[in-house]
Amino acid sequence: MNTRIALLIAAVAALVAGCASREQAQPGAPQPSVSAPPPQPAVIVPAMSYDTYKRVLARHISQHSAARVFPGRPQALLRSVVVVRFTVDAHGKLLHSEIMRSNRDCKTEAAALQALRAAAPFPPPSANLLDRGRVEVAETWLFNNDGRFQLRTVALPQMNR
Repeated sequence: MNTRIALLIAAVAALVAGCASREQAQPGAPQPSVSAPPPQPAVIVPAMSYDTYKRVLARHISQHSAARVFPGRPQALLRSVVVVRFTVDAHGKLLHSEIMRSNRDCKTEAAALQALRAAAPFPPPSANLLDRGRVEVAETWLFNNDGRFQLRTVALPQMNR
């Protein structure tokens, strides 16, 4: 009986040893950690006003659509003015967008929505702006005759007639 137990223990020890990693650690070398990596720290955004966040968003959208943004002041009589309402979550993800006001110029409406979507994700809003984990923003696209735009939040004053 003792021989059987000894053989059984030897067999189990051999099985366990065979399942162990083939890489042998050097004596005194640090052992690799098997715990999960530490969680990434949340992005901490300093508190800002709604108007400041709108300027941050307008600059962000303009930078992502630089080829479609005109320099200088908007012309006196604009081709189109498109107001878009959109929602951004706490991480800067675009959740929803819709046209609030337009002169029904389908090309400029599509250009405004495309510029908005192409700029996502956005800089995250500060916690003081969030309502149920999101912030709603309305921005106005000012289109010149050539189809290029500026965002009202960062645009220069319009030219006189």
